[in-house]
Amino acid sequence: MAFIDYYKVLGLEKTAAQEDIKKAYRKLARKYHPDLNPNDKEANKKFQQINEANEVLSDPEKRKKYDQYGKDWEHADAFEQARKDNAGRSRQGGAGGFSQSYDPSGFAGADEDHFSDFFESLFGGMGGNRSSSGGRQAAFKGNDYQAELHVTLEEAYTTHKRIITINGKDVRITVQAGVENGQVIKLKGYGAPGRNGGPAGDLLLTFVISDNPRFKRLGNDLYTTVNLDLYTAVLGGEATVDTLNGKVKLKVKPETQNGSKTRLKGKGFPEYKKEGVFGDLILTFDIQMPTHLTDKQKELFRELAQLSGG
Repeated sequence: MAFIDYYKVLGLEKTAAQEDIKKAYRKLARKYHPDLNPNDKEANKKFQQINEANEVLSDPEKRKKYDQYGKDWEHADAFEQARKDNAGRSRQGGAGGFSQSYDPSGFAGADEDHFSDFFESLFGGMGGNRSSSGGRQAAFKGNDYQAELHVTLEEAYTTHKRIITINGKDVRITVQAGVENGQVIKLKGYGAPGRNGGPAGDLLLTFVISDNPRFKRLGNDLYTTVNLDLYTAVLGGEATVDTLNGKVKLKVKPETQNGSKTRLKGKGFPEYKKEGVFGDLILTFDIQMPTHLTDKQKELFRELAQLSGG
């Protein structure tokens, strides 16, 4: 697996503050969001990398391990344990020996096979299983799996349970309201089995949210079109509007123009893992011209045209 510099992905220096990471992620996530780049595979790939980088760098503990071990940060605990075991053997007169001044960050970016060889040659192994020579073999985490989970916009609007099948086993997961198209979550321990007694890999689950015929989603805002009859548009009144949470009554101002917009605060999409926080619903009015007019109605329109100087 090629090494990906998460700092470069977000356009940041290694010394960036947590607030800088948060701002960079939000800016890039909007730019490369799949909804704004339909059928753009490169933008979709970039969006996934941005999510992956944010998942690691926004977590202080994960970031600390990443800064020291690079792409092999998930092996950090195993490395430290092996170093301690080796130091103990050295104090007891065992074979090997380990320089405390060794900087493991220099190994960041090496592929997994080299990393595995490094453990086995330097430490004689760790973990549970022993080799034929009496030393213990290194235990390593299994490879990660990747999968897609398809959900509708209505399903992504509410927190709900889903059952997915992994290697023939049904697994029940919780889909949090507000999940985004292209967002990746990690299910720990549902990847390939580990080596030499190591932990299983993880499942990286990518959400694919299908297009909705009524609503378009951009971030946490929803956009839709409202059909409005000519008489209500001219005189004002009320209109019934569909939202993902039911119907609402909307006051229409007199002389509403075709194509004009209005915003309903808090009637948009829920923000991910922030209960009670919603985006807005932006409505565009599409004024419908009357058809099948009676002779009387036509006459009244002629009178109106004359009064207007037409």
